[in-house]
Amino acid sequence: MVTTDPALAPAALLAELQQLCDMVLRSDDVKKLADFAADFDQVGARTFACLLYTFDRIQAALYWWRFAAGAGDPLAAHLLAVHHAACGNTPQARIWRALARLARFDPLLHMPTPVRDRGHTADDFVRNSEFHQIQTFMRMTTLPKELVA
Repeated sequence: MVTTDPALAPAALLAELQQLCDMVLRSDDVKKLADFAADFDQVGARTFACLLYTFDRIQAALYWWRFAAGAGDPLAAHLLAVHHAACGNTPQARIWRALARLARFDPLLHMPTPVRDRGHTADDFVRNSEFHQIQTFMRMTTLPKELVA
């Protein structure tokens, strides 16, 4: 993203990040959330991170984006690069941008296609998930035992 006024860059990057999260949450990737607590795959981790980011749980979102990027998800690495650039953390932004490139991030290939309009709930996710389980998972203060080495 390029802006003519450097002072506008952080706000523009944060808006870009929110738009990317919105795109992820309106895509079929949201279906991975229902099984995420059991299998911890990279798409589920990235999607969960976008959900957390949307609810202003930034540190938790960063954790799951790192998890997804470490598992090889190019879009998660790109999201981390955008976040760190928006926050003015240039060294971290460069590292994550380099990792996104190493993972061969290509917006044409890796950006999920929204299948829902803004404002529509991810019907499959809501219908197939028990809210109590999702709420419990989001409030966990420690890693699930499956992720502890």
